[in-house]
Order: sequence, then C-alpha cells, then structure tokens
Amino acid sequence: MAELRPIAPAFVASGPSGVAVRDRLKHPAPVDEQVLRLVGAHLGALASADLKTRCADGLGHCAGTWAARKRELTVQSSARWAGAITRTSHDQWALARRCQADHIRDLEAAIATITRRLSLPVGKKGTRKEPGGYRSAQEWFAKSRRLHLLQDRLKRLRADQQAGRVRVARGGKRLARARHHLDAAGLTEAEWRQTWQAARWFLTADGESGKRYGNETIRITPDGQVSIKLPAPLAHHANAPHGRYVLACRVAFAHRRSEWADRVEANRAVAYRIHLDVARGRWYITASWQIPAAPAVPLSAALAHGVVGVDTNADHLAAWRLDVHGNPIGNPRRFTYDLNGSAEHRDAQVRHALTRLLHWAKTCGVKAIAIEDLDFQTEKTREKHGRRKRFRQLISGMPTGKLRARLTSMADQTGIAITAADPAYTSRWGAQHWQQPLTTNNRTTTRHDAAAVAIGRRAQGHPIRRRTAPPPAHRSDEQGHRTVQAGLEARGREGPRPRIPGPRTRSVPPGRGENAGDQNAQDRSERSAEHGHPMLIP
Repeated sequence: MAELRPIAPAFVASGPSGVAVRDRLKHPAPVDEQVLRLVGAHLGALASADLKTRCADGLGHCAGTWAARKRELTVQSSARWAGAITRTSHDQWALARRCQADHIRDLEAAIATITRRLSLPVGKKGTRKEPGGYRSAQEWFAKSRRLHLLQDRLKRLRADQQAGRVRVARGGKRLARARHHLDAAGLTEAEWRQTWQAARWFLTADGESGKRYGNETIRITPDGQVSIKLPAPLAHHANAPHGRYVLACRVAFAHRRSEWADRVEANRAVAYRIHLDVARGRWYITASWQIPAAPAVPLSAALAHGVVGVDTNADHLAAWRLDVHGNPIGNPRRFTYDLNGSAEHRDAQVRHALTRLLHWAKTCGVKAIAIEDLDFQTEKTREKHGRRKRFRQLISGMPTGKLRARLTSMADQTGIAITAADPAYTSRWGAQHWQQPLTTNNRTTTRHDAAAVAIGRRAQGHPIRRRTAPPPAHRSDEQGHRTVQAGLEARGREGPRPRIPGPRTRSVPPGRGENAGDQNAQDRSERSAEHGHPMLIP
C-alpha cells in the first residue's frame, strides 16, 4: 500500500493589506491629453534610462548609488518624481531576480526528471508518483538532446544570477515579441507602436502622509479635481500656480469612495497611477493605499455557524454548504466562469463568480468559506507530465493564486473568513465516500460536488470518511469493515460493547454476555496463547 503524505492543518487566510480602486478620466480635453502624453513620454524616457543604470549596477547597488541616481533625475523632473522612478526601477530589478530564481528551480526540476527517465529502460511503465522510461528510442534520443539544451541554459542563468544580471523590458516582453508577429497579435504596425509607447510611459506618483490631500505630485481633491506637478522641462505647460496643470475632467471613485474621501480629507498617503488604454482610447486613474491588517479570526469562531466547501476547477467553482457536524445541507451550487479571451475578460469572469459565491454564502448565514490551498507551480512542467498536454493545460489554466487572493480581499468586506485546507486526496476520497450516498433520483452528485464536501469537512477538522452502520448479517468480514472505527488512543477499544440498561429486545438468558470479551470463557475450538491455550503450553 502506498504511503500517504501527511495532511497539513487548516488555517484562516490573512486579509488584504492594501486597496486599489480605478476610475475613468471621462472626456478629457485635447489639450489635457496632449499634456498627459508629453509628461508620460518624458518621465518614461527617464524611467527607462534609470532602469538600465540600476540593472548595470547589479549586486553592487547601495544607498549611495541610489541617491546619486535620484539627484540626476531630480534636475530633469522633480524630487518626488525622481523618488517614484528610482523606487519603481528597484522593484522591477528585484522582481526580475525572483523570477530568475524561479526559472532556475524549474530548470533544475526538469533536468532531474529527464536524467531519471533517461536512466530507465525504454518502454518501462511508471507509477502514479513517478513517470517511467520513454516510449521509444526516438523519444529517448530527442530528450537526450533537450537535456543538453536545458543544461546549457541553466549554466547561463546561474552565471547571470551570480553576477547580478537580469533582463527586463519596460512595456513587457510579450508586447515586445508581438512586434515580430503582428498578424498573430491582430495588430497593425501603427497600433502596436501606439500600444508600445503607452506601455512605456510613466505616470505613477507615490503618496505622502501629511501633505495636502495625501499626494503632492498627482493631487485629487475630495470633489474630484485632478492636478499634476509638471516636470521642470515641461513647466511652461502649467495652467495653475507652482508649476501645476489642472485637468478639465473630474473623477469620482464609485468603489470605496467613502474610504478614499476620508483619507484625502485627512491628508493621508494615497498613490495614483494614470494610464491609457489604447484599444479603447480611454484614460484611467488608479488610487491605492495601505490598510492595517485585520486581526485573524480564530478557526473555531469562523466555523461556529458551519462552512461552505468550495472545489476549484478550470471552468467553475463547485460549492456545498455543511453544518457544524460536517453534514451537507441542501443542494450543491455551481458558479461557472470562462477563462478564454483577454486578461481583462478572465479577471472579470473570476470576479463575477466570486461575487455570486459570496452572496450565496451570506444568504446561508455561514461565516467561513473553505477552499483548497492549491499551488501548481511545481506541477506544470512538461517534463513531469510528458505527453499529457491537456492535463498540463488544465492545471495551468486554473487561476489558483489569483482566485484565492481576490476571494480573500472581497470577503474582507462581507465578514466571511476564508479557510485554506490541504488539498491532498480530497477529490479521490470525496468521490469514494460521498458521491454515491449524495446521489438521489432527483439529484446527480458530481465528483467535484463530493470534493467540495470533503474540503469543508477537512477544514472543520472532521474525517472525510462517512460513518456507516455495522455489518448487518454477522460478525465476519463478508459485509466489509466499518468506515470509521475507534482511534488507537481510545481506551477499551478492543473490549465488548457496554451493557445498555433498559428492556431487552431479544430473548437472551440473563448473564449470557458477562464473558463476551473473554475468549477463554467462551466455547471456542481455539484460544489465544496469551490466555494459556492448552495446545500451546510447552
């Protein structure tokens, strides 16, 4: 029998630590658009040069070089614009370093898998946990060549990591590669050029507590008036005192407007970012600020009113409500989403599905939603799953990280806690113990519905197995064992059942069950050696 891996205990996921809301700059004047383009292009050029300098510094970067970069940028912009640019460059370099380390780990895992499979005989079958040998000599030869390719790539990456070299493209590598495949991207050269330039603009300003309305660079008043501190070379475009430009359009954040207005009126820090959606021809502004982390709710308090177990799938969320004892209540629910299309469409689909899930959980009266603590980062390599291309596409398409982060942030406003449970064996055991019993003439329980029940029970601390009746016919094992038995720590678990007082239901002579637990006192053909069987005494 294969050894099962240990099950990690469930825990309550921490709440969000920041807020970001977005609104549209509706119908800006042509002169406003011209100024925004000039400012974005000027600061974008400065940001590109600063990022190049930061990447060239590598591991030799220090506070002195950071201050020198900021002084050079201050002459061409302002002190606050220079601070935002240098901070963004440092964050991009740090992110590239983390992605580089992740890529190295993926390559090491792929090389180890290929090396192991090459060492096995051709055609040897694998197991559930480990793949076997390659199917043919031709595939073995192709993989041996790929092994040398990955080893060479890993060698170069390790050299870059030790030297502190990273490769970053402002505007995104995907958009940069799309220049060579315009037909596949569905863009003309002019459209790609506009998108590329807009992606490389820089219109991001950090907030500062104590300053007027929480931001000196991009300032928004409580009534929605937007003004920008122009860089020094563009100060002649100012239409307000102190080198500021006031836009003719106004903004009104519909979501969390009261929170944003409270921060602005109290002069607390709010960061802003202005960007252009070239495809739609619309300008947007995003406001973001930090919030104190909410105190973690104890797991027992979150589960006091039951739980909603949720099974995450590639195209839907399967949910089922459970009471405090782990029993399913009512009928399962399914919340579908479509992950095909653009990133905005996928994000909206996930958000709408989670909104419906939270509304249903709120009407049920529960205070907790249990989801799987999924992480497919180490499970998506093509070397591990080989020809199972559809399976790799399936687990790659499941938005596990985005779904959990968005669900946690959305549930924070509803008072519902998010409980993360270990995903080990939930689908298999749920289908084994709950799919058939929960299927009726009017309801067909799917494997995903049964997995939702298993996830909810694991979050509550209950075993996934169901408790069934004892064998009905006799005491032998013909009818099968009970699914739930007393634990090893239970005292008297091997003894007879306790005598229940009350009227007898069978005509059994009194005292017949006195020696039920003593094998030597019963008329049996064999007795245990521990009680001195006469045939075993030397």
